[in-house]
This record gives sequence, C-alpha cells and structure tokens, in this order.
Amino acid sequence: MALTNAAKEAAALAITGLGDRISLHTADPGTTGANEATGGSPAYARKQTTWSGGASDGFVAGSEVAFDVPAGTYTHIGVWSSGGVFVAGSALSSSTGALPGQTTVRVTPTVTVP
Repeated sequence: MALTNAAKEAAALAITGLGDRISLHTADPGTTGANEATGGSPAYARKQTTWSGGASDGFVAGSEVAFDVPAGTYTHIGVWSSGGVFVAGSALSSSTGALPGQTTVRVTPTVTVP
C-alpha cells in the first residue's frame, strides 16, 4: 500500500504523540527498551524532547537532547511515554564508537514514515 504524504505525516505525528522521553542504548532496544544506558556521574537519565512537524512528508524532528554517559559504545535511541512505556527504538545514524570515559552524547531524534 502506498501512503499519501498527508497519511505519512499523520502516522509520524501519531507516533510522536505517544512519547517524548528519549533514551540512549548500547544495543538494539527491540520492542521492550532493552540495553538502555546506565551509570555515570552525573548519572544517565532519559531526556525530554519537543517534537515539531511541519511539511506534510512523514518526517518529524525532535529537539536535541544531551546525555551524560559513562565509557561505552552507544548505538540506538528509544522513545518512551512520560509514564515509562516504551514506544519505539531506532539505530543512531552512526554509532558513537567506544567512548573512553564519561562524556556527553548529543542526539536529535527523528521519526520518519517512508
């Protein structure tokens, strides 16, 4: 089935309407939010994003979020509801590679319905 641009946009907005908390993961979160980052000082925590649609193209971007994380490799992000329900996950456009120590990882989340 081919979707119109308006249908793609409606689907992307529906997904972003389910959650605005972003998580960072060390591997694929699957359908449960597995492999979420932990630890660090300051401690890792999920971050809130603000979603903004616009053009009717099935693409919705969130505001940039910054995670304080310990040494490790981070490969995926997740989207959560404010009540802690996992909504979706996706691979980062590029893995962070092996980070040698405590650092900040910045991510701009997006939802795209092709």
